[in-house]
Amino acid sequence: MRAQFVLSEIGVGLRRNLTMTFAVIVSVALSLALFGGALLMREQVSTMKDYWYDKVNVSIFLCNKTDAATAPKCAKGAVTGQQKEQIEADLQEMDIVESVHHESADEAFKHYKEQYSDTAIASVITPDQMQESFRVKLEDPEKYKVVATAFAGRDGVESVQDQRNILQNLFDLMNGMNIAALGVMGLMLVIALMLIVNTVRVSAFSRRRETGIMRLVGASSFYIQMPFIMEAAFAGLLGGAVACVLLLVGRYFLIDHGIALAEKMQLVNFIGWDAVFAKLPLVLAIGLLMPAVAAFVALRKYLKV
Repeated sequence: MRAQFVLSEIGVGLRRNLTMTFAVIVSVALSLALFGGALLMREQVSTMKDYWYDKVNVSIFLCNKTDAATAPKCAKGAVTGQQKEQIEADLQEMDIVESVHHESADEAFKHYKEQYSDTAIASVITPDQMQESFRVKLEDPEKYKVVATAFAGRDGVESVQDQRNILQNLFDLMNGMNIAALGVMGLMLVIALMLIVNTVRVSAFSRRRETGIMRLVGASSFYIQMPFIMEAAFAGLLGGAVACVLLLVGRYFLIDHGIALAEKMQLVNFIGWDAVFAKLPLVLAIGLLMPAVAAFVALRKYLKV
């Protein structure tokens, strides 16, 4: 009987404040969708780092005849055959080096033409202007500085570059987007909490006569508060469910279909459905608990029991 009464009171409260309840559901859904999206974005960045950092190389660019006239580090002239042999031998002896590949000027010119054949400068570039290089695969990419310290400034070496720096700008951009999403989520969360508190206040005021009668007949504070708390929790749970749907639909249309990033960006290792499903229980739990706690706190001020 008590459970039936509580459920009936929840239905009455939701009907009386239908517009505000809908606003709570929408605001909770948007804030939790942004929260889940931020979590997935962070996992995507981590996945991409693990995938790409394992594949990038350290490039040791060697001096050519053109560099001898323009680059201060190549003032002694183009790299000699003996210098190349010594550099490769020293690389092979390093424990942190997994493999070494020498790219000749002709190979570099071929790759450049394949990638930039449509540009105007490609028609005037000649093979002798391209730099020879050693592409070094490390056991641990984080130890790039060991190679840079050992070979930067050597005779015949123009520069030592870590290809991770090329990717870092992309990762920084994605991290910035993640922070922006969290900021918007925080704003939406504040709006949702304000709506929840206001909804509870209006609901408590509209039913002040019923709560007064319940207090007179000896109902406990918890029993009087329960319908209001469960109303907020129910609205929050619906908002969490909508947020879960938004996350699933977003993953489906952004990566698999619609925009189909997985098809257009085949070199990117996108997170799978398992990562999305793993976040859904957390989104639902927050959607349920956050409004319930907010309602409980609000009731202590607006419902004198």
